Parts: sequence; C-alpha cells; structure tokens
Amino acid sequence: MGRSAPEVALPPIAAIDVGTNSIHMIIARVGEGNTLEVLSRDREVVRLGQAGGDIKYLASEAIARGVEVMERFVTMAEQHGAYVRAVGTSAVREALNREEFLRAVEERTGVRIEVIAGEEEARLIYVGVIHGLPLVAKKLCICDIGGGSTEVAIGRHGTLDFVRSDKVGAIRLTEQFFREMPRPRAIERCREFLRGFWSPTLEGAKEVGWEEVAVTSGTWETIARVALGMSNSNAPQLHGRRIERATLRNAIERIVGARTIRQIEKIPGMDAGRADIITAGALIAEHFLEQLGIESVVISTFALREGVVFDTAQHLRDSSQYHHLVHLRKATIDHLCRRYGVERNHARHVAKLALELFDQLSFLHGLGDHEREMLEAAALLHDAGYHIAPDQHHKHSFYLISNAVMPGFSSTEAEIIANVARYHRKSHPKRHHEHFAALPERWQDAVRWMAACLRIAEGLDRRRQQRIHRVSVRIEQETIVIDIDAEQDVSIELWGARRRVTLLEELSERTVIVVTRCNS
Repeated sequence: MGRSAPEVALPPIAAIDVGTNSIHMIIARVGEGNTLEVLSRDREVVRLGQAGGDIKYLASEAIARGVEVMERFVTMAEQHGAYVRAVGTSAVREALNREEFLRAVEERTGVRIEVIAGEEEARLIYVGVIHGLPLVAKKLCICDIGGGSTEVAIGRHGTLDFVRSDKVGAIRLTEQFFREMPRPRAIERCREFLRGFWSPTLEGAKEVGWEEVAVTSGTWETIARVALGMSNSNAPQLHGRRIERATLRNAIERIVGARTIRQIEKIPGMDAGRADIITAGALIAEHFLEQLGIESVVISTFALREGVVFDTAQHLRDSSQYHHLVHLRKATIDHLCRRYGVERNHARHVAKLALELFDQLSFLHGLGDHEREMLEAAALLHDAGYHIAPDQHHKHSFYLISNAVMPGFSSTEAEIIANVARYHRKSHPKRHHEHFAALPERWQDAVRWMAACLRIAEGLDRRRQQRIHRVSVRIEQETIVIDIDAEQDVSIELWGARRRVTLLEELSERTVIVVTRCNS
C-alpha cells in the first residue's frame, strides 16, 4: 500500500463574517484531527442592514463603519501571519450598491469579500457546528437566526439533505414591524408574517426529519443566557448546553412581554447592544420551536466563522496536494453536469486541454490555483446550455450556471464560472456586456484569459472524439506556438482551434500559431 500524503502545514486562518448586524472575526489554527486553536475572537456591531425591511441599499454611514472595522480586522490578521478569508451574508448580497462597499474594502485592505448565497451560508454554518459538537453521526437540524436571514439545514456525516435560507432576520423584522407601530400590534403582525412567510420552509424540514437540533447565533445565545439566568460577565460556557423547550419558552415570553427596550435591557443575561432587535429574534425562535414541535436544543457557539475556518483549511490542503477541483466543489460540478446532461467525455477532455494551455501560459497571465479551479469548473460546464437549446447554448450555459445552487462556491465565483462558460464561443468579453461588466475589475482580465484557453481547447475537440493527446506551448517574442500531439487526422480540430485564437492574440499581443505532430 502507498503512503498517505503528508499533512500540509497551514498558516493561521482569519475568518471574517460580514453580517447584517455585526462583523465577526476568528483567527485560529486547524491542527491534526481538525482541532481548533483559537488565537483571537473579535466582534463589532456595524448594522449594515439597518435600512428598512428590504435591505436594498447600504447606507453611506454603514459602509464607512464597515470599511473601518474591516481595515482594523485585516491588520490584526496580518499581525498573526494569517490567511484571510472574508464572507458577506444577507445585507451585502442583497444590497444594490454592494460593489461600492466591496470595492472600498478591497482598496483599503487588499481583501475581497466573498458574497455567499444563503444556501452556502447554511452549509458553512453546518460545517462549523459539526466540528464543534459530537453530532456529525446524528441526523442534525441546525438553525441560525441572523440579522437579515435565518438558515435551516439538516444533514448527517457532513452531507446535507435539506438547506434553506429565508429573508427572516432580527434586524429585518425589527425594521419591518417594530420601528413605527405600537409594540403589541407589532408583535401580532410579526407572528402573522412568520406563519405565512416562513411556515413552508419549516414544513419542508418536518418532512425530512431529524434526530437532534442545534441552534447558533447571537439571538439564540442571548435567549439561552436569559433562559438559564446567566449574566454576560459570569455566565459559564454555553457551548454544548442542552436546553428544554419550556425553559426557552419562558425566556422568550419574558423578552416579548417587556414593554420597552429599557425593560429588555434589564433582563439578566441580555446583551444591551441587542436589546432593540431581540424581540424580533425571539419571535423567530418561538416560531421555529413551536411549528417543529422541538423538545430541546443544543447550543453551539461554533457557526459560520468556524465553518469558514475548517472549509478554508480543507481547501488549502486539497489545493496544495491535488491541484484541481476538490471534494465539495467537484461534487457540485459533477451534480450540475448530470443534471444538465453534459457530454462528460467531451467536457473532461476540453477541461484537460484548457488546463494544459492555462498552465503553460502562466508566464503571461500570472494567474494561480484559484483561477485554475474556476477554469476547470467552467470547462466542465461549458456545454450545459444544450439542456435548453443548441442555438445560443453558450448564453444558456451562462444562465443555468449563474442561477444554480453551487455549494462550495461563492456568488462571485459562480458568476466568474458562468462568464467563462459563456465566452467559450462567439463574442469575446466586452465591457458593454452587462454580466461581464458587473464582475469585479480584477476578475474581468482573469475571465478573458480563462476564456481564451477554453475557446482554443473547445476547438481542439470539435469532432468530440478526443483525438488530441496533449498540447505544448512555446512562448516567443512575437509568437505563441501551440504544438498538438496526435496520432491520427486532426485537420478539423486544427481548423476549429485556429479560428478561436483571436482572444489569446489580443491578450498576449502575439501571433498564435497552432501546429501538429501527427504521427499517423
């Protein structure tokens, strides 16, 4: 038997969660056996989502607060020599002006916040919870009440059977119901809304079933402290505590029954900074417990940030060891290929040739493993659009990929993959193309290079017979020579490739020549 690959030494990982209410950061090392050594935990209340019931715009003051906190957190991470990964959730993903915030953060810190879909947020929360509690073998239902959304997921052994993210959050419902109308009426209307809006998700969870329930988030922790009569200063560790429904119900009733925010602040265990939004959060918790008939819950202080740390550690290990799409990302792409009836032999061969070109052109494009993964995913999915129609299938591919649920990929990564697939034929990427122009500027150039490789690779399998064994690239002062290794007639493949070199010529400012060493 061969020896297993050696353990890859990882740097500390700084996971920053840019949420609707707060920005959190954990800096931690992942050791052998996925043990977590926490070096630092930090939290700042920013209230990015405090802009009305629908989080359509981030206020300029909130953007300024967010940028300031991000700058401070990234500086702290750098002092630890940490690998930084930041994710943006509900408020950021919904804001029409999110690019203003993302660009400002990147300019000040050099870090690009990944905007993750609600389903990906739920997956990462689940990853965090199962690494923090001995529940991975149980069929586990998790609930995380955020400021802008609430995530519910059910899974076992790391595989999810049910994932939902709904626009039900403590800040969102506070803004919608508790800012203007009298408190008793607001409570009544909020409960009414939850019954109508959120019940279908919980009915779906009920059908899937579970063996254990774990809850996480500032809202649940606050309710738990109130339920157990703890003060913030002397409360024992909440993580792993089981609390019965009746105890939680008493705490919720105490919060909801308070007449003013001042009264809420005086409740033992209350986080004063959360007092103005806790009623809405408590009503979400109440509806979750009651509709699902839950008898008890386990409190997890491991959630999204810890999930990001473990997910990033796995990704860093896999990237350094295997140098290709790994684990969850590969499973996601395989699922979409099956779903859309992609011709696998052709897709895999095009991906192989595109990556050979990408690797040998690295001197010119300067891109790395991250972009390589995006190219591989796009190459495997480039023909997904045939599922809709052969005509304009490249545009259909863009539509299917950009609208798919893609566990393991951020929203930005999904858009990058969709754009590369869209440009595997026909038009080159252009600034007036809406979806290409919407990409962060630093990704637009990367998409051009990835598309250039994919276009040529697609031409090299024009007959879909995998006649090309490999390609060799020679970069010269004024030319790029692509040498084709084949053992039979590849005249049609040569023709297909030669008519697709223009984008590479524009990017490299060189003439591209495609030749063959045909050994027939």
